[in-house]
Amino acid sequence: MGKNKQPINNMEWVHRDKLKANDYNPNKVAPVELELLKTSITLCGWTQPIVARQSGEIVDGFHRWTVSADEDIFAMTDGYVPVVYLSKEVDQAQQMVATIVHNRARGNHMILSMTNIVREMRDKHNYDDKKIQKMLGMEQEEIDRLYDFAPMTEKGSGSEFSKGWVPDTKEREFD
Repeated sequence: MGKNKQPINNMEWVHRDKLKANDYNPNKVAPVELELLKTSITLCGWTQPIVARQSGEIVDGFHRWTVSADEDIFAMTDGYVPVVYLSKEVDQAQQMVATIVHNRARGNHMILSMTNIVREMRDKHNYDDKKIQKMLGMEQEEIDRLYDFAPMTEKGSGSEFSKGWVPDTKEREFD
């Protein structure tokens, strides 16, 4: 492919209003870390571009994009942010994979969001566990736990708990 054909070689300055968030990102950043991100950009400048699809939907860099609305950061570049577009259009499953692999080494993912993604990868996009393991860097146990994560009432018959779940109300004497 060559270095000249790499997406980073075609970084563009794009006005932040031309980008939009995706609706599945499991990566959440606490307010303290968002402040650190603002500090990082203020002190060091833009050191990482936002990764987006050709449509402007953000694949990686949602939090950088979010803090780019901050008055001081916005003023640094008149609202423009560095963007690298994926060199080819990807489908929804590939975009989810790209988001996870971009984020996984850097942050923590919220359990419920990851549960939804693992379920969607399996059920909607027909990814088998081996492919999920490879693409998202997960162990089988992690996939099983995320896929099976559900409240107890969802795991039962849907009607009533079994007798094993009902406490005995009789007083008993123990020896």
